[in-house]
Amino acid sequence: MPVPAPKTVTVDAILFDMDGTLIDSTPGLYNAWAIFCTDYGLGDTAAMVHATHGKRLYDTLKDICGIQEEQQLLAEIERFEEQVIKGGPVVLPGVLELLSTLNSLKADYTIVTSATNYYAPRALKQCGIPLPDVKIVTSNDVTQGKPHPEPYIIGAAHCRANPAKCLVVEDAISGLKAGRAAGATTLAVCTSTSRDTLEKSDANPDFIVPDLTHLQVRRVAEGIELTINVPE
Repeated sequence: MPVPAPKTVTVDAILFDMDGTLIDSTPGLYNAWAIFCTDYGLGDTAAMVHATHGKRLYDTLKDICGIQEEQQLLAEIERFEEQVIKGGPVVLPGVLELLSTLNSLKADYTIVTSATNYYAPRALKQCGIPLPDVKIVTSNDVTQGKPHPEPYIIGAAHCRANPAKCLVVEDAISGLKAGRAAGATTLAVCTSTSRDTLEKSDANPDFIVPDLTHLQVRRVAEGIELTINVPE
């Protein structure tokens, strides 16, 4: 069977989701949801992990757990994220190499996450991922979380780029929809969601790859050129 030709796209900036795209916090998420499902009578832990993937914890705990008092909500977010950190997030394949190359090229990129400004830097540090030069976007920086486009619009602004000239890299359907709604080109990684599920969803990513080992970058006159090795 012939190997498919790689795809190329040139952008001004790259906007990465964090959990499920750069790092994997699955064990910690299951631990945290197991506790909260018991405390709030929410039922099946696995179903809750799946249903809330890629969404702001602030919105999730408010809507699903019925927490309306702001201070209680913030305290519960911190309690939840502490459990995720204890679960030991790990870096995903190809991430450190790709980010190292982007740093050496002085390319514009940032991280746009549904996690809080408490959790995100701690999880990145634990995985050996340095913060980008451009300010990251956390749930504390937006009024509306993914799938609303606001997070990626803000991320593009931090990179001084038009969203239409950005590549959004995501693993979650809600995040891919947010990137598309912002006007960006979207690339899905199958690190948490299967290719079949992504293809059947209404996220309509422009590219789908197994993980970030399938992505190479170089600097060109027009910006950042990405070579995307898309398997059949």
